Amino acid sequence: MAEFPIEREEQGEGGRYHACIDGHEVEMTYRLADASTMVIDHTFVAPALRGRQVGEALVARSVADARREGRRIVPVCSFVKAQLARHRDWQDVL
Repeated sequence: MAEFPIEREEQGEGGRYHACIDGHEVEMTYRLADASTMVIDHTFVAPALRGRQVGEALVARSVADARREGRRIVPVCSFVKAQLARHRDWQDVL
């Protein structure tokens, strides 16, 4: 999986994971349905970075954070849904 620093910002009722890779911004956004539920609603990876597992790394970080914080993930974003279906070991956060 891609290795790069991923930042997380959370304010109020939502947040985002983001990074800058080779001059391209990538992000995954979410809203908090409640204190224990992250609804991931959008992922963007620049076309120049696609195929490098950048989006998968964003999802992996959110799964790790959800586990650590005792949160559940509700995937509204189709990319996140596909990644969670592909990685059976991540489904404990659903």
